[in-house]
Amino acid sequence: MSHTIESTKRSAVLSTDFALSPLGVLFATLAMLAALSLVGWRLPIGPMYWDLMVYIDGGQRVLDGQIPNVDFVPPVGALGYWLFGAATALFPKAHPLLLADWSLLAVTAPPMALVIGEVDRRSRPLAFALLVPFLVFSILPFNAEFFYSYPGVDGFGIYNRNCARILYVLCAALVFCRNQTRLGAVISATMLALFLTKITGFLAGGIICAQALLAGRVRLRALVLSVGFCVLVLGALQLWLGMVGAYLKDIATLVTMNEGGIGGRFMQSASIHLDALAPSVLLVATLIVLGAGALRQDGLALLRRPSPSHVARFAERDAFAIGATILAAVFFEAQNTGSQAFIFLWPALLALLTRLPDRSRAGRIAVVTLLAASTLPTLVNVSSRAGRAFVGQFRYESLASNNLGPLGLVSQRPEVLKHAALKRQAYARFPEPYLFLQNHGELPSFTLYVEPDFQLAYLAEIDAAVDAVRLLEMAEGVRFETVMNLSFVNPFPRLLERHATKHISIGADPTRTVPAPDGKTAQAVRATDLVLYPKCPPTTANLDLYNLYLPFLGDHRRLALTPCWDAFMRNGLFTAP
Repeated sequence: MSHTIESTKRSAVLSTDFALSPLGVLFATLAMLAALSLVGWRLPIGPMYWDLMVYIDGGQRVLDGQIPNVDFVPPVGALGYWLFGAATALFPKAHPLLLADWSLLAVTAPPMALVIGEVDRRSRPLAFALLVPFLVFSILPFNAEFFYSYPGVDGFGIYNRNCARILYVLCAALVFCRNQTRLGAVISATMLALFLTKITGFLAGGIICAQALLAGRVRLRALVLSVGFCVLVLGALQLWLGMVGAYLKDIATLVTMNEGGIGGRFMQSASIHLDALAPSVLLVATLIVLGAGALRQDGLALLRRPSPSHVARFAERDAFAIGATILAAVFFEAQNTGSQAFIFLWPALLALLTRLPDRSRAGRIAVVTLLAASTLPTLVNVSSRAGRAFVGQFRYESLASNNLGPLGLVSQRPEVLKHAALKRQAYARFPEPYLFLQNHGELPSFTLYVEPDFQLAYLAEIDAAVDAVRLLEMAEGVRFETVMNLSFVNPFPRLLERHATKHISIGADPTRTVPAPDGKTAQAVRATDLVLYPKCPPTTANLDLYNLYLPFLGDHRRLALTPCWDAFMRNGLFTAP
């Protein structure tokens, strides 16, 4: 009897200890997010919300059996669409923006568990110091940048946020994992995820891994095994789906379309993130000055006798680890609009904090001050925007819709909703001023896509178009099996439960992501049952897409679907049963 009681007590103690451990908190958070995903939470709409529809389009395509880069041209890698498609199948009522962010935890949580599990055995506070920022940034759908004054969630930059979170896990492992087997597993998982998410994130991870290799934190054998594992998985994907070669080909095409101006993009990246970049660069300079004597000695020793040990001794300094991470962050952000920039700098800074006692009092003050200035802006921006959005939505009103489902679970200030409704009327009743701007290559507003009133109006027009398509099917006695939209996004296959046109770009920006149509594209567009053309408001991008695909619509009949939509209906459709 006493043995049973003691055993029960030990089990209770172990259960309590696990629940209060970093791994317990991680698992509890995952369970909580899964429970929250069973319900459709309404979110305050923010700038460029329509970027979310790229995920909806891509997720619907993979659920329909289409293969990224083989059957359609995505702007980034396939991983996000696979995860989002699986998440929407598991949680059909959840808000898609939350799923686009939270579904990444299926990839980042396991390697993060490996990292914090090892760190927890050495120091529980250190493990929590790694875990808590990871969870905060993984949960909140907000970028570090401000694009609009009214509080709202960020529907854009999702794959950039996801890359930043994967890089956070990679950096945490490279800095704190001492077990080379565990480190190799984390490198394999994160680098593979980065490659399949966005190639610039993969290259940024390569910069950080290279510095860790030089510093001796990761052994060559572990890195080679990680690379071998990644090559094996990618080879299997190529043999199974044929997508890796197509992915690399699409990357080469997009690079060609977007080449030039790299210096300007680096300057833009630096200026946007100057609040975090400037103090972190000053921190690196301060560390170099404080350790100048030892740095000079190790540099001379390396020149006298070049060897792996001397290279590691020279490269293992905090200044170089932080500097390599800054370089990777600036490089990655040079290709982005919207991200949780510089969050993956924290593991290297945290390691620096653990070595503060080795420095003088003045050195400690300087380091801590610059370290705080490097980390706080991103954390404060993201958390304060989340707080404002949570509080602000109590004064917001919901968008009314019939057909949008979880995509339409948004709200905004009543005056913004009213303004959006009036703009819809203005676009339809008085198109001449907007056509004048379109003919001169201008948008109705210079920041049109940022503005939530445009996003609300566009959602309302999509809702109206779905009703109009169904009425057209009834009037014509047909069913449109494939639907295409001559616009940046195409949510209609998802909303109508139909198929999307193959061999075209999703997230269709004609200046950046839409290559010249080839034979397969021409054939797929010709075979599309219904092609929609949005006119409210007229934009140069929509006009460019219209002109690009018009030569393949000769077998389609054009008709006015609504005042804001034209439809191209393919001739010879079979009568619907």
